[in-house]
Amino acid sequence: MPNKKILIIDDDKFLLDMYAMKFSGKDFDIETSQNASDSLSNIVGGYHPDVILLDLVMPGMDGFGFLEEMKKKNLANGTKIIVFSNLGQKDDIEKGMALGAAGYIIKASSTPSEVVQKVNQILGK
Repeated sequence: MPNKKILIIDDDKFLLDMYAMKFSGKDFDIETSQNASDSLSNIVGGYHPDVILLDLVMPGMDGFGFLEEMKKKNLANGTKIIVFSNLGQKDDIEKGMALGAAGYIIKASSTPSEVVQKVNQILGK
């Protein structure tokens, strides 16, 4: 079974490196990005991850903007987008899910191992 492709989008370089390391031993091919606009351009250009782990609070295009563009341009064909944020209010979660997120993980209340487990669960692995 080929590795699943995961794109992790977060403006926090430390978290990107930590989660890239955490997913690397779990049969994932990993791409990371600190910028939602660049990630959107890569997807428009043909990059097709199986799952996107998406922060919401970022400079420039935020995670909600990314979700809106993915939905508007119908770019999520088969890609599961999981919001990965410290925004944990009911309104934030509902907005993310309404924009097409397949899951919502609150950073502050999840260990890295729990995040990997949740991603695998959403992917049906």
